[in-house]
Amino acid sequence: MTKMRALVLEKQHELNLRDIDLPTEVGPGQVKIKLHTVGVCGSDVHYYTHGRIGPFVVNEPMVLGHEAAGTIVEVGAGVTSLAVGDRVCMEPGVPDPNSKASRLGMYNVDPAVAFWATPPIHGVLTPFVVHPANYTFKLPDTVSFAEGAMVEPFAVGMQAATKARITPGDTAVVMGAGPIGTMVALAALAGGCSRVIISDLAQPKLDIAAQYQGIIPVNIKDKKLVDEVNALTEGWGADVVFECSGSPRAWQGIIDVVRPGGMIVAVGLPVEPIAFDIASLSVKEATITSVFRYAH
Repeated sequence: MTKMRALVLEKQHELNLRDIDLPTEVGPGQVKIKLHTVGVCGSDVHYYTHGRIGPFVVNEPMVLGHEAAGTIVEVGAGVTSLAVGDRVCMEPGVPDPNSKASRLGMYNVDPAVAFWATPPIHGVLTPFVVHPANYTFKLPDTVSFAEGAMVEPFAVGMQAATKARITPGDTAVVMGAGPIGTMVALAALAGGCSRVIISDLAQPKLDIAAQYQGIIPVNIKDKKLVDEVNALTEGWGADVVFECSGSPRAWQGIIDVVRPGGMIVAVGLPVEPIAFDIASLSVKEATITSVFRYAH
């Protein structure tokens, strides 16, 4: 362990930029990375604001940050795929490769996974980090460090699009136009959707999302989402609805937006349990699936 300057969440509502003991020794199969860009995820904000997300509770000081890119400065024994000077992004979760979840291809739900900035595992708002080479990926020269850091949230979008079982030509709705919502919208388009209706209360977020062809913004301060969806689908509803805001209120009208037999994908994480209208879900025989990070 070595003292390193880091952004530390001491407890709910208390952040400090201070030195903290972190591992720096590079073992076999590992690399050391000098961090260049680290994003601030909604989960970082949740931990600061609420001190917890579902079962993950901040009980002791924790370094934040898990969306990252940087440059390799040291490689451990046995590493042949990466070299000093390589620009890389990192997958922040390291599972037990021998667990039942990993062997089933569901390593993201492995109870033993060590995921940056998820209690009690430290994140990477630090100068350096040591990480397994198998979860470190070289960036093309055409991809910036900032874009490299966005690979992690885009992986969430890809997981959501995969779980949605999109059929070519589908119409999707994305609730929440933050970074994750926008990544989900782009992944849905890449997965075959012909258009994505994205909703939010914040017009600046919608303006960013609307720059991409195929994304239709709806500000729910001014318009009812269900009316816009019905107008665009002749009253049938959306084939797929991605809930990315984490807001309990989003679930109050979500059944009205999805078509009969459609798919609802839960991406955002509400802080507290929510009430949900099962009867309306059953009448439409819609399906709900969920996303927890990604398994690629």
